[in-house]
Amino acid sequence: MMALAAIALGAVLGAWSRYGLSVLLNGKSWLPWGTFAANAIGGLLVGIALAHVAAKPDLSPLWRMFFVTGFLGALTTFSTFSAEVTTLMMEGAVARGLGLAAMHLLVSLVLTAIGMQAYRALA
Repeated sequence: MMALAAIALGAVLGAWSRYGLSVLLNGKSWLPWGTFAANAIGGLLVGIALAHVAAKPDLSPLWRMFFVTGFLGALTTFSTFSAEVTTLMMEGAVARGLGLAAMHLLVSLVLTAIGMQAYRALA
């Protein structure tokens, strides 16, 4: 029961954060920057979190459930990313859609690696 509560609380905070980024950044440009920012921030934070969990084997599993599964799971979004890329492509902006897809993937993976390395360097 505690695991479900930890995940639920993290998910609420992550969803609110993603919504806030969407309100602040989407609609102000030709690309949905709020979704991109959520996925980029999530990539960086999951890298930091994974390195932290690896360095602290006695850390409560509830922390990981709250932060990684709940918060980051709700902050980042594959479904919205997929919908935005597909919409661009179906509207004829194929190059923009493919560019957005590549940008999400590349930036998220690079920031995850940077987060892991930064944690290790500072720990």
